[in-house]
Amino acid sequence: MTRRPADPSSSGTPAGAGEVASVDGSGPDGASAGAAGAAGDPGRRRWIGLGFLAAGLSMIVLDGTIVGVALPAIIADLGMDLTSAQWVNSIYAVVFAALLLSFGRLGDRQGRRTVFGIGVVVFVVASVLAALAQGADALIAARALQGIGGAMVLPASLSTVNAIFRGRDRAAAFGVWGAVMAGMAAVGPLLGGWLTTTFDWRWIFIVNVPIGVVVVLGALRFVDNTRSHEPAGPGVDVDGLLTSALGFGLLVFGLIEGSALGWWRPIAPLQIGGWTWSADAPISAAPVAIALGVFFLVLFVLWERHRAHSGRSAILDLRLFALPTFSWGNLTAMSVAVGEFALVFVLPLYLVNVLGLSILGAGVVLAVMAAGAFMSGAMARHLAARIEPRGVVVLGLSLEVLGVAALVFVLGPATSPALFAACLAVYGVGLGLASAQLTSLVLADVPTDRSGSGSATQSTVRQVGSALGTAVSGSVLAARLGTDLAARLDEVAGVPAQVAQQLVRATTD
Repeated sequence: MTRRPADPSSSGTPAGAGEVASVDGSGPDGASAGAAGAAGDPGRRRWIGLGFLAAGLSMIVLDGTIVGVALPAIIADLGMDLTSAQWVNSIYAVVFAALLLSFGRLGDRQGRRTVFGIGVVVFVVASVLAALAQGADALIAARALQGIGGAMVLPASLSTVNAIFRGRDRAAAFGVWGAVMAGMAAVGPLLGGWLTTTFDWRWIFIVNVPIGVVVVLGALRFVDNTRSHEPAGPGVDVDGLLTSALGFGLLVFGLIEGSALGWWRPIAPLQIGGWTWSADAPISAAPVAIALGVFFLVLFVLWERHRAHSGRSAILDLRLFALPTFSWGNLTAMSVAVGEFALVFVLPLYLVNVLGLSILGAGVVLAVMAAGAFMSGAMARHLAARIEPRGVVVLGLSLEVLGVAALVFVLGPATSPALFAACLAVYGVGLGLASAQLTSLVLADVPTDRSGSGSATQSTVRQVGSALGTAVSGSVLAARLGTDLAARLDEVAGVPAQVAQQLVRATTD
């Protein structure tokens, strides 16, 4: 074990007012002499390592949105019913959100590169199993395993960036990370549509294999295995792991499935294995899941506070929320995720069903938003040098609002896809600016030794925000279809009420 020296090429101080991360390795910066020589110098080596971290992050973010566009082909090929299809789409997000905090803390203790590498391997193995699946159960199990791998990769990648970069370089690295996080979610529908229509739906999983192999080999060579050396309290926080996993898992599940199961009265049954929550039950499973999730999260916070006061190890360091940048930054990050994933959920439906674009064409339009996010995210650090990171975030949020407002005014059944894309480009630029600097702001005052816990908390908040965005947009869409479509069918076409309701139900489904 060696102490990491300060980076003389960068200005600023590390997070945590001088706390220093420790790394594993045989030479300076935890790197072997061969790896450092291959990279040319330690500074260049860090940037090469960031590329591999970003590639690993890209895989897991893509899988949050890439499956949705391929789902009709999967249903047809495997003969799945609607319930199984919903589980294929949601189990990844549920498991992912449930385990982020636990694996973030594990990375702090056992080595962030170690957890990152294992997570990529788990994700790749799960992708192979998903590609080979011959039935719904096998595919659902593989997607759950992907969620476990993703929950290891995301906080480990971000906390590693927080630990190895300093000063101006740190702001730039966070810009890259934030741009990848924001942009790849929008690229998912495009890539999924292209792979499904050009090859086969199984290719959305197969492509992860070569990428994963390259990422693991590159991380071993170019990424420092940082870890926390803050004294750990005695014991293992098993109760914290269970209550946080149950809390976040149930909360995200309820938010995602509320539109399908009903927000209060059940509109569809819930099937888990051989157990069924009947559609005739007095209340839907979704609000019950949300209520139980909140209950377990309250227990989790109380338990973590108790362990902290007794000097024992804890998954979540509640002291982080005393940092204004951490608390307010996380709240803002969740709001950004709500908006982004609401658009990513609704816009493909509009582009295909209203404007009549193909799935691939809709993906191309959405890719403009991703391109804007990538471009502005990479440039955000230069802007931050002039107007400070907080100013960049405010500017980014303002552009997001402007892009969405413009989209509202131009929307119509004959809207030009080019005009549609132009509005999304404005939104994407704002998204890239806000996401890139939010990441830096949230972790700005977090001590390096607690990077894993801080990174996992931010990742969990974003994941809850993405589920909330999907839930809200889906519910609003279903509710408006239920009222407006029925009225229009009666007003314009004179369709009888009973027939109109059947048409509305089919359209909503």
